[in-house]
Amino acid sequence: MSVLGVSSPADLFHQLSQALEVLTDAAARAAYDKICAAKKHAEERNNKLDAKRRKIKLDLEARERQAEAHSAEQFQNTRTLEEEIARLREEGSRQLQEEQRLIKEQIQRERETQLHHTGTSDYTSTDSAVGRHSKSNVTPKLKLKWKCSKEDDTNGGYSQDFIFSLLSKYGDVLNVLISSKKRGSAVVEFETVKAAELAYKNESGLTANPLKISWLEGRPEVITPVVSQVQQTTGQYFPPIQGALSSERDYESVVLMKMRQAAERQRLIEEMQREDEENAA
Repeated sequence: MSVLGVSSPADLFHQLSQALEVLTDAAARAAYDKICAAKKHAEERNNKLDAKRRKIKLDLEARERQAEAHSAEQFQNTRTLEEEIARLREEGSRQLQEEQRLIKEQIQRERETQLHHTGTSDYTSTDSAVGRHSKSNVTPKLKLKWKCSKEDDTNGGYSQDFIFSLLSKYGDVLNVLISSKKRGSAVVEFETVKAAELAYKNESGLTANPLKISWLEGRPEVITPVVSQVQQTTGQYFPPIQGALSSERDYESVVLMKMRQAAERQRLIEEMQREDEENAA
């Protein structure tokens, strides 16, 4: 049977002799104690390092969990914000569609009322006995103004596309001209007087930056039907004969009207350019 890992008594005796020499020799005993103390210090140092490593590891894990929680919170906030933006866009789109529907219904009712009055009234004029009339050779134009500083890159929230979509609900818009030098002003050209008049009466623009709308050209005038001497004597009114022009003359009139509209548009652009140059000077 082995003792202390020694297989024979001779080996055991040899080891015991070496241990006795170490214990009886002061220098050897001091060297042995120094080695043992060094091993003990090294073991304690390793234990302390292990404790620091464990603490650092725990701190890193806690920071990772905190960062993950913060990232999840940011993701949730971003998602909530995107959902709110989408909801506001959808709500704004519904409100715009509802507003366009109401405008179209109003226009349709006015057209039906106008047709009804035209068929039943004794007097026939542009709209009624007292009608609204605009010169046929001038397309209706409105001038828009709003607040805008020179440093504002968004032009006060009004772009060409935005103005076009904003006013198209009242009728066909032919052109939108925004001054590149004089900020906060634009000219809108409509196809019909009715569309321009509806925009002039009903549109106010953005709530934060409202529009100031004024007539530039083609403003409708109140006219009364001309009553001849025969009508004054007899008390009867003879409506004008419709459809007297042939198709060829109608076509020529349309072509001339389009040419006049193009000339007016070009003249308006040149006038705005001259006004911008004068303001820049």
